Amino acid sequence: MTNVTRLFDFPYYQLNNGNLPNALVTKKEGVWIETSTQEYIDKANQISRGLLRLGIQPNDKIAIISTNNRTEWNITDIGILQIGAQDVPIYPTISQEDYEYVLNHSESKYVFVSDKEVYQKVMNIKNNVPSLIEVYSYDNISGCKSWTEILDLGKNNDNQNQVELLKDSIKEDDLATLIYTSGTTGRPKGVMLSHRNIVRNAINSSTRVPLEYGNAKALSFLPICHIYERMLLYLYQYCSIGIYFAESIETISDNLKEVKPDVMSAVPRLLEKVYDKIYAKGADLTGIKKKLFFWAIDLGLKYEPYEKNGAWYEFQLNIARKLIFSKWQEGLGGNLKIIASGSAALQPRLARVFNAAGIAVMEGYGLTETSPVISVNDIRDNGFKIGTVGKLLPETKVTIAEDGEILVEGASVMMGYFKNEEKTAEALQNGKFHTGDIGEIDSDGFLKITDRKKEMFKTSGGKYIAPQLVENAMKQSRFIEQIMVIGEGEKMPGAFIQPNFEFIKEWAKIKGVSIGTTYEDIAANEQVIKRIKEDVDLHNSKFGKWEQVKRFELTSCEWTIEGGQLTPTMKLKRKVIKGIFKDLYANIYGHFPS
Repeated sequence: MTNVTRLFDFPYYQLNNGNLPNALVTKKEGVWIETSTQEYIDKANQISRGLLRLGIQPNDKIAIISTNNRTEWNITDIGILQIGAQDVPIYPTISQEDYEYVLNHSESKYVFVSDKEVYQKVMNIKNNVPSLIEVYSYDNISGCKSWTEILDLGKNNDNQNQVELLKDSIKEDDLATLIYTSGTTGRPKGVMLSHRNIVRNAINSSTRVPLEYGNAKALSFLPICHIYERMLLYLYQYCSIGIYFAESIETISDNLKEVKPDVMSAVPRLLEKVYDKIYAKGADLTGIKKKLFFWAIDLGLKYEPYEKNGAWYEFQLNIARKLIFSKWQEGLGGNLKIIASGSAALQPRLARVFNAAGIAVMEGYGLTETSPVISVNDIRDNGFKIGTVGKLLPETKVTIAEDGEILVEGASVMMGYFKNEEKTAEALQNGKFHTGDIGEIDSDGFLKITDRKKEMFKTSGGKYIAPQLVENAMKQSRFIEQIMVIGEGEKMPGAFIQPNFEFIKEWAKIKGVSIGTTYEDIAANEQVIKRIKEDVDLHNSKFGKWEQVKRFELTSCEWTIEGGQLTPTMKLKRKVIKGIFKDLYANIYGHFPS
């Protein structure tokens, strides 16, 4: 078999074109456990046979909720898909109420969970989900059925012919999965993606991966329940790249050194944190080492690809790479050739400094509704431009509407929203998906995102504000962890700022500044406020007077997913944040938000 048209074709394609001993690798009790391509397929067939014996029919829905990425997830995924059922991946940390909503809305019959915490959340609402028959766990949990029971149920291959018949009956345009978007407002929407949507996205995205097929390793840690990481896992399978699952975000540094991956994906927030850690280590150096470190950083911040800065710059950069940047690479395992960055806007300074260091951070753009990648940078053949999200993928067409909105057509555009014809019709007008993002395509064919259409607002003076542009500039300050620009209908823009509490504690220690012990103390400290104002004023100078943040208030808590300020993909929940900090809003504007 050479063609891949359905998602479950990927492992079979790998078996025939680049069979791997380490197709999927998970660390258990300190040991990396390899699953070969053949074992992957064999176990997926066991799951298929077991599910058929449980009475699963084509178009039945089965949910998967896992705290971490793991081999079992992929085996379950293929086992479900190849009998014509659909899986419903659910983000583990959403609320119990959202679990209940998604399971009911999708009418899921079974749920696979990763661990005790997720199991407990499901059990708390199980009686409110009439369609739910049983819960199975990957970890051993007292009182919960194990997923191995389904594997055992499928050991006898007497009904494999039924699996094969069902596989043959599945067409590329059939529904494969429901992915519920985290959404910054309202109930999650179930995005319907077909086999073709995701298959074409994975194969077209593979044209932008500068790695040797069959001889590379990937580290996977972004949540697999999101289409970005999930699509990449299919891409890796297509390219015969061994997939290693990081244990957790906390162990990522150790896992990088153990696995020494060639490729990984990341969100800008993670890259910001990596850079801040490196910067902090450099700041602790003394003498000539410190001077060299900051010389290298300054050089990196001027980086332009394809030797545009000239021979003298390249000569200096080679020295910086040998003396300083090589240590950055070692910290990331030593072999990392590409980091695919997505989900939010990447600060250009980070793109510059990481690429200067020889770590190719390639920014892309997409949405769940586009399976997800629309465009992505590629270091090869002049396919990389800083400040853009790259050139369009094959089989993808973008037009820019009169108001600047990015409209997408192509193989990866979703089927629609599950049980929601109204929202589907709104999003897919004349066959074009309305992204809600504002952008432009330059003369070289690079796509640039300027803002979220829904997030742009007017001041009372009628001036438009694009908050993300201002926020990204301000976040270059090491004192600012998060920022949200406000001011719709007000006379001038303001902002809520979450200070970088850890960095400020270090700064206060070095400067001998007394800032108290609690977050409340720090947020109220006049010297902290004055220092942050310096950086706000500095970055304000890049914007027109009407766009500049005139007043700001510091929040005395961290903004988190659990706290409700951030979505599971680390985007700002703007309405929620405005409500949480209404008192601070009143401090800025003299009245509560309307």
